[in-house]
Amino acid sequence: MPNFALPDSVFEAAARAFPTPFHLYDEATLRERARRLKKAFSWCPDFREYFAVKALPNPAVLRIFGEEGCGLDCSSLTELMLAERCGFRGEEIMFSANAMPPEEYDYARALGAYVNLDDLSDIDLLAAHGGIPETVCLRYNPGGDFSIGNTIMGNPGEAKYGMPESHLREGLSRLKGMGAKAFGLHAFLSSNTMAPSYYPELAGILLRLGKNLAAESGLRFAFINLSGGIGIPYQPDQPEVDIAAVGEAVRAVYEAECPRGDVAVKSELGRWMSGPAGWLVTRAVHEKKIHRDYIGVDACAVDLMRPAMYGAYHHITVCGKRDWPADHVYDVTGCLCENNDKFAVERALPEIRIGDLLFIHDTGAHGYAMGYNYNGRLRSAEILRTEDGGFRMIRRAETPEDYFATLNLE
Repeated sequence: MPNFALPDSVFEAAARAFPTPFHLYDEATLRERARRLKKAFSWCPDFREYFAVKALPNPAVLRIFGEEGCGLDCSSLTELMLAERCGFRGEEIMFSANAMPPEEYDYARALGAYVNLDDLSDIDLLAAHGGIPETVCLRYNPGGDFSIGNTIMGNPGEAKYGMPESHLREGLSRLKGMGAKAFGLHAFLSSNTMAPSYYPELAGILLRLGKNLAAESGLRFAFINLSGGIGIPYQPDQPEVDIAAVGEAVRAVYEAECPRGDVAVKSELGRWMSGPAGWLVTRAVHEKKIHRDYIGVDACAVDLMRPAMYGAYHHITVCGKRDWPADHVYDVTGCLCENNDKFAVERALPEIRIGDLLFIHDTGAHGYAMGYNYNGRLRSAEILRTEDGGFRMIRRAETPEDYFATLNLE
């Protein structure tokens, strides 16, 4: 279920210290999840989590994960720059290419980052922009549907990412001729899955494929990158994925396929790492009763895009009313001139009055990060609840001056 670990008094205290809306992140939860993942894969001495920067690109959060032994998964020049400014370098950074401008390869190679190539054409680009490293990663796309048992988990055949097996073979042959000595394999075949068998199944696919490619190419098989894809329980009745059990299931596959233990394991979790550690804190500012009952809040899709974009469910708690009956039905809306600017549709909630504080759960991944400025609306602040129970602003709210800063008004 969503993270109910923090009492209402925490959100009330934060709202007294900072104007709503804002995203609140809990440092203790961030650290606990990093440690739980590390423990689940402690059987693999070369395991490393590369936190997906796109999920929550805030320096305070990235440094917390760095202190817990994580690297960073970057997918743009700006994310590489952010990683560098936060003190990450070399193999602490995984850079995944996808239709990247050439200068981004230059920057990644200057940092000494792992480079994860998405297409055969990327090989010549990398050679001309930074050079071919001794160890390079290739992204695999098997095509068709990806199934676990009788359940289709994803459709790689429709995905823009990765290479078929024949391209991997050709790519490794070319890379060997350019001086590469070793390779890793990466794949992302399912998103936000709650199936505990996803990582073990993917590990088996990559380990078997990698062994065959190593035998054919003569290159050393250095690592598998399981990427992300493990989901979180947004719905109240959903159980959480048991990451310890996932780690043990991957271990069983690994020991069967790789008894010498000479292939490292990496992951690039974003949502699982930070999603449950964040909440969007907002206040009811308007009520409208027409064909439905609407509660307008001072946040909008600018602050949390997922419900508007995907129809995604995020649980909502009315502060101070957790034990009240959910006997009112509301659409909870923002102020954008778009009808999909809704955090909840026909949601059963306790009675909400103007001024009530609400917090929207599981916004620690792909929440603030997906923000935008439609209607000239400005993105909110980000607040960190520190381990000692205090609060620290780690990103101020945008101002009109920020909005106008990139415009030529002359």
